[in-house]
Amino acid sequence: MVKAKISITMDAGILRKLDGMVESKIFQNRSEATQKAVDEKLSRMVKNRLARECNKLDAKFEKTLAEVGILLESSEWPEY
Repeated sequence: MVKAKISITMDAGILRKLDGMVESKIFQNRSEATQKAVDEKLSRMVKNRLARECNKLDAKFEKTLAEVGILLESSEWPEY
């Protein structure tokens, strides 16, 4: 994986917590801790967006659409 070096500004309290986790050997260093935290947050945001978009769907319409699709496909299935 290609990595890029960045510089960030962080609240001193959060930095103390992060350093505590590094000292406790939860993470090898600040970079690993920060990368994992950002990755986890971005993953949760993607999942939450998917859930929000799914909530916009009309369940009754989607069920009808699926049933119609199954009926159409089943007429094309070979006889056994």
